[in-house]
Amino acid sequence: MATWVALSGKLDIFHLSLGVVSCVIVSLISSDLLITSTSFKGMPGLWLRFVLYMPWLIKEIVLANIHVLKLVFHPRLHEKINPQLIEFRSRMKDDMGLVTFANSITLTPGTITVSLSIFGDYVVHAIDDASAEPLPGEMEKRVATVFGENHG
Repeated sequence: MATWVALSGKLDIFHLSLGVVSCVIVSLISSDLLITSTSFKGMPGLWLRFVLYMPWLIKEIVLANIHVLKLVFHPRLHEKINPQLIEFRSRMKDDMGLVTFANSITLTPGTITVSLSIFGDYVVHAIDDASAEPLPGEMEKRVATVFGENHG
């Protein structure tokens, strides 16, 4: 609704009511894309765990940015980089968990998720050994926790 108000720039009752109608229609049409379960019992916990995951992910993004910055400005750059594809299978089963993990990898500089299969098979490109080494590792564990799939 905030997007509707910002883009329309109108605050009269006619435009606000059009915005409400539009938001309801879009929500009804796209709700199955976000909510795949008929049970909403676990949703507040899921959102809380996701919000708690975000600071850790932001810290990892910042650290990876610093790593890539040092790598790029290193005088022996060509000796330091080692582009590679890493293949692994995640133990997660939740589709949103798998996609969140893939996106988290891609958001972290130095790595890009190239492929993700429906079985949880990942192909990730890493710019060097230090970027490849932690995969799947801690990030997978944290995403699994967000989606209630604790694997230890």
